[in-house]
Amino acid sequence: MSDHLGLYALLAPTFILLAVFCLVPFVIAFATSFFDYEVGGDAKFIGLSNYLEYFHDYTFLQSFANMLLLTAFSVVMVMIVPLVVAKLIFSLSSERASYFYRILFLLPIVIPNVAVFLIWQSVVYSEIGLVNSLLKAIGHGELARGWFSDPRTSIWALAFIGFPFAGGINILIYYAGLTSIPDSVHEAATLDGATGLKKFVLIDVPLVMSQIKLLVMLTIIGGIQAFEGIYIVTKGGPGFTTTVPGLWMYFNAFKFQRMGYACAIGVILFLLIMLLTVINLRYFKTTEQLQGQV
Repeated sequence: MSDHLGLYALLAPTFILLAVFCLVPFVIAFATSFFDYEVGGDAKFIGLSNYLEYFHDYTFLQSFANMLLLTAFSVVMVMIVPLVVAKLIFSLSSERASYFYRILFLLPIVIPNVAVFLIWQSVVYSEIGLVNSLLKAIGHGELARGWFSDPRTSIWALAFIGFPFAGGINILIYYAGLTSIPDSVHEAATLDGATGLKKFVLIDVPLVMSQIKLLVMLTIIGGIQAFEGIYIVTKGGPGFTTTVPGLWMYFNAFKFQRMGYACAIGVILFLLIMLLTVINLRYFKTTEQLQGQV
């Protein structure tokens, strides 16, 4: 029992910090969502009015559609590109070359996200940026435009920030999953005639399903919470064509000073994340669960 008390004592600072900086702010935000509250002003209890107002907000449908599009696009990319790259690195015959490429793909993570968004805004998508210059060079200058200022292209321009989507951490997670597959499985697949793309689809993908499940959930959570990159690049414009719920929450909290309304939006996003997490845990099977069904 004394040994257990020692372990609990070691864990206590972590739980205390989590409570102070994560749980307590959430409880305060949840309580504030039932008030009409402006920073520095008096709080007036209004019940569910903030929630009802948001569902009738003129940005509601547009912002949720934008969030779903960006999140779905990110999920598809994270399920395909990093996994294919990880498989290519894993298939290299030279361990030194494999190590080199893992380091190479990991290097970009040292660049702050703010710098990445500014580079895409000013270097890639600007009026004289790489995209427009390339279109003019191949004789399609009529397609050049302000990619973030055109309502028809702004949301897709945002979606393609980060191209070619080969994130270093994602590649390493998939690579770790591939290396955990026993050699006997690869040998049995070869004897059964499963090679190349067939082996990748039927053997490798099911055996890294735990990694896919993890990255899909993290991508969904990040997509629902995202707003900082959009704020840097478009500030939700033109109009509301790139507005997402997280950005609208930020504007209401720190520009319009409607803290209660912003907290209500935050609670709605939290409930959405919790729902999708439960669905993911319940219906998206891990490698171990798939093996248990065989």
